[in-house]
Amino acid sequence: MTVKYDILVVGGGHAGCEAAYIAAKMADSVLLITGDKRALGRMSCNPAMGGLAKGQLVKEIDALGGIMGEITDLAGVQFRLLNRSKGPAVRSTRVQCDRKQYEYEMLTKLNRVENLEIIENMITDVIIDGNKIIGVKTGDGLEICGKAIIITAGTFLNGITHVGFETTPAGRYGEKPAVGLTEKLNALGIKSGRLKTGTPPRIDGNTIDFEKTKIQYGDNPAPLFSCRSDFEIKDQMTCYLTYTNEKTHEIIRGGIDRSPLFRGIIQGIGPRYCPSIEDKVVRFEEKSRHQLFLEPEGRDNDEYYLNGFSSSLPEDIQYRAMKTIPGLEEARMNRPGYAIEYDYFPSSQIKPTMESKIMDNLYFAGQVNGTSGYEEAGAQGVMAGINAVLKIRKEEPFVLKRSEAYIGVLIDDLTTRDIDEPYRLFTSRAEYRLMLREDNARDRLGAYARKFGLISDGEYKEMLETRKIVEKEKARLSRIFIFPAEIERVRELREDPERKLSLAEALKIPGVTEGDICGIDGEFAGIPARIRYKVETEIKYEGYIARQLKEIERFGKYEDMRLDERTDYLQIKGLKREAAEKLEKFKPYSLGQASRIAGVSPGDISVLLVHVKRMQRANQGPDVSRETSKNR
Repeated sequence: MTVKYDILVVGGGHAGCEAAYIAAKMADSVLLITGDKRALGRMSCNPAMGGLAKGQLVKEIDALGGIMGEITDLAGVQFRLLNRSKGPAVRSTRVQCDRKQYEYEMLTKLNRVENLEIIENMITDVIIDGNKIIGVKTGDGLEICGKAIIITAGTFLNGITHVGFETTPAGRYGEKPAVGLTEKLNALGIKSGRLKTGTPPRIDGNTIDFEKTKIQYGDNPAPLFSCRSDFEIKDQMTCYLTYTNEKTHEIIRGGIDRSPLFRGIIQGIGPRYCPSIEDKVVRFEEKSRHQLFLEPEGRDNDEYYLNGFSSSLPEDIQYRAMKTIPGLEEARMNRPGYAIEYDYFPSSQIKPTMESKIMDNLYFAGQVNGTSGYEEAGAQGVMAGINAVLKIRKEEPFVLKRSEAYIGVLIDDLTTRDIDEPYRLFTSRAEYRLMLREDNARDRLGAYARKFGLISDGEYKEMLETRKIVEKEKARLSRIFIFPAEIERVRELREDPERKLSLAEALKIPGVTEGDICGIDGEFAGIPARIRYKVETEIKYEGYIARQLKEIERFGKYEDMRLDERTDYLQIKGLKREAAEKLEKFKPYSLGQASRIAGVSPGDISVLLVHVKRMQRANQGPDVSRETSKNR
């Protein structure tokens, strides 16, 4: 039996859910194939969304019409803005979620989407026609054809879990792995590797002595992710802070000889920035303690997640070490932590559109590209969904620049670097991070979302109206003058108390906030808090923003200069051999992207620039360096 769809999405994790949702808004028929409908969007590790740089990703997914932000707001149990005391470029929202509610809300949302069908099955093979993928085969013999296929298999490809020396074939705890698909793709010339990640123990909350821990409350009012969330959050749950100690470390060191990680049983490379507790104890032996968080699994669940204690040690070692931690002396472990090894496909094999360089119409998104984190996966899913539909429509692809979005930084990094360990996004990776704040995600990406039909006319109109209000308030505050004595913080810092200054000038003074302006300007106090925050940020940092805009403009000519993917770089005279080989491997999308590939020098870029201009003159037809901005 054979069935046909426009888009096939293989895998129901965060990448798959976003890809299917976005594609269904643009295509006539989309099929999401998953092992278990009840596990859609499952938070198999920490049930939390956002964090440093990751919060910006969730906001960008939301601005592009994705659903991660909406589902998080519905399932959230604690909401916090991280780095509140620092500049807006590094402030990020983090939300602790109810794990089961997140899955329920995701399934409910996807079931209501027109043009989207969801089935439970496992994919074991692909159907090809020449150099194109035209469908997939299931383990029970069903053939499903699609004009584009998006692989979002997460940690399921030949997945194996480790607890000490006990190994179990699994995609994650209690779920079967996907077997056979990696080998089929390998046979087509797509290379794969092995990575590893882990999760900590789950603890019975009724057995925790919270009096020995430090309480961590959520923010009030709660910072929501989605611009479509129009409700208030009440009754937030609390998280708790505790620490390991020397006794904990002694027990862990005593069990290292039974660690699959240190005995070489685990071959996959683990995440550098989220190491297991045994890895932390060995690598940072000078530290006498490590910070841990006790975080709730949900409102109707007594279980807690011990964030920071990821481990693949034997269960008895984990249990004994846990018992030494303040507050957990009498705790009961419901489930030990475990490590999981899985197959991935190095991202040097995909284009910035998420399409395979080796097989046409085949897209990869999420952990199969070597990334870690729900947010990174969801962002890739959005971009794969959009570009898969644009491909079957025969329209220009959609590629975001590094200066436009953290999503652009993420995908540019994936497609210009050799990723041999789980990739995680940080604010430090974004050179234009002051431009890529949480508060302006809609301003940056809303027009694209409207172009592709991913948000409504009403939402787009509201976005434009908000922008008008912000500009109006910025101009109005620059025309209202006060004496320094009218604002306490200004009076402390101004040397000349008799010289008036505008409210806009006052906002630029360190320590002065929009709340201070509200105290003396009723009209400003009357606008929504989120708009006041945008006004404050844009006024306070307008000098820095102006400088970044000049940098973007200066380097923009390279970013806008497209390179033909058919170019044979080994044949271009003047390129160093190393540069030609790297360019041939990565097939950069633009001259700007080529300049970021390790081994490609400024001299090589000059040679490429001459080559592009020569090709333009020779062709006298379609401009091979057409601007990427025309694609948006």
